[in-house]
Amino acid sequence: MRGRNRWLLALLATLLAAGTAGAQVAVSEQRSISVNGTGEASGTPDIATINVGVNTLAPTAIEASKQNEALISRVMAALTKSGIADRDMQTADYSIWPEQSHDPKGTGEVTITGYRVNNTVRVVVRDLDKLGGVLGAVTNAGVNTINGISFGIEDTGALEARAREAAMADARAKAEALAKLAGVELGDVLTLSMSSGGGYPRPMARMSMAHDEVSPSISTGELSIGVNVQLTYAIR
Repeated sequence: MRGRNRWLLALLATLLAAGTAGAQVAVSEQRSISVNGTGEASGTPDIATINVGVNTLAPTAIEASKQNEALISRVMAALTKSGIADRDMQTADYSIWPEQSHDPKGTGEVTITGYRVNNTVRVVVRDLDKLGGVLGAVTNAGVNTINGISFGIEDTGALEARAREAAMADARAKAEALAKLAGVELGDVLTLSMSSGGGYPRPMARMSMAHDEVSPSISTGELSIGVNVQLTYAIR
């Protein structure tokens, strides 16, 4: 009898171990559906950044620097008069280099013909209604280089929230459609990740001339922010 009891206990222990192992496998192999969702929200820019500069050439570095300083002082005064705050004007580049001429006969001789000075100021314009006037004012004051205009939205929180909501709704709709086709039901969200990005339009500035003064027309376009989410749902 004792031998038979020991045999039954051993069999019971084996069955319990097998049952536990089967439960572990079921958990590790939980069925799921993974989907991507995208969302986008657009808004009108309310801020612009421009790089304006003065480039001068003279026989000597000192003379080129003096000419440049006189012009850039006029430019800064024009910016202030246009309502640009000091905190929104920052020197982005100041450089001096020699202009060289190579002997056309191929002797390798190099002659310095003058010196060039460049002074570039990064300007933030917070009232886009004034942007064309600001560009016209600095050009009339002596600016001869404008290196691009970039637009943005100072506070993108509302746009990002709308894009997230749209991305989550898109992912949920895809998961529900797949679950219906597969004949299953969606369970809890198992994993969630998100990435986002935005694109800034680069409109062309259209220059019009009036009385020898420049008055640019600028198109701001729209700014779009995109969000991508990756969701994994349990299914039952």
